[in-house]
Amino acid sequence: MSLLIEKVEKITIKYLTKRKAIKIYTKEHPIKRTVWGEVKGWIDALVFAVVVILIINQYIFQLFVIPTPSMEKTMLVKDRVFVNKNIYGLEIWPGGPKLGSSKRVVKRDNIITFYNPEYESKGPIFDVAAQMLFSATFSLVNIDKNEDGTPAERLYVKRAAAMPNDTVTFENGNVKIRLAGTTEFVDEMKFREENGYSDGPNRLIDDSYYSSLKAWAALIAYQDKGLNNSSYIPSTYLTEYQKLSDTTYPKDMYEFMKTKYTTEYKIDPSDFTARSNANSYSNGISVPENYILPLGDNRDNSHDGRYFGPVSQDTVIGRVFFRFWPLNRISYLGNK
Repeated sequence: MSLLIEKVEKITIKYLTKRKAIKIYTKEHPIKRTVWGEVKGWIDALVFAVVVILIINQYIFQLFVIPTPSMEKTMLVKDRVFVNKNIYGLEIWPGGPKLGSSKRVVKRDNIITFYNPEYESKGPIFDVAAQMLFSATFSLVNIDKNEDGTPAERLYVKRAAAMPNDTVTFENGNVKIRLAGTTEFVDEMKFREENGYSDGPNRLIDDSYYSSLKAWAALIAYQDKGLNNSSYIPSTYLTEYQKLSDTTYPKDMYEFMKTKYTTEYKIDPSDFTARSNANSYSNGISVPENYILPLGDNRDNSHDGRYFGPVSQDTVIGRVFFRFWPLNRISYLGNK
């Protein structure tokens, strides 16, 4: 034991002596400060900071700016939120595979970030570089633009509304879910209330709007079938459509297209394309294994799983859990 203590003492004395010598030498031979030396020091510090930020954003949490009103009123446009990046597994690099994700799956009602399945890639190098720059600047700089100059949405933020083996249908904007292993569809809002899920999903369109919307869609179906003569068209369609004569775009495109295809099939039962399209809407969306169906909380103004379908859990990269901006609306979002 005494030999060990003696050895430790020698090592300690040697270390302190060397450190003292370096300190004396540095004091007697000060390094001249130059402009380049100062610049180099700042560059080193900046590079180190960027690397640390990238590591944090890629593996721990990411800052995200809400770009659209699809999640109102839960989150508003330009809200800034923290996204937990490792809750569903670690993404090795932006857009790359994930580690440890097999048992860390999305749960119903989670607010998630995932890769936009309709995103048009500009090449793997640009995609990774753009996302790294976006992360390194805390989401302040986005060089990924659409042709019209607007920011491209490579990532979406939605709520996980349906799980694997669920089937979801939409009627006048209202969601009905047939849970995995059951035979009956249940109203989503009632299901959410009975099971203690968030009340975030909301509707803005009045039910009375849909009779006019469906009349409009039916008229388009008649027009596409070449039946423009009013003698072929039910007068109720024309009457209802007049209520929307000043409207240029349907408020519920999903219901609009559902009605259009259904009407086309009724006009011509031999139109197999129309029948297939109509059936796909009436049968609803079936969620495959290892997939989830994301929907926006602003159900009447959200481009979501109704249009691009279920998304693989492998493309889900994080969960929104905290809003930090604006200051007057700081709140925890993990249970919403």
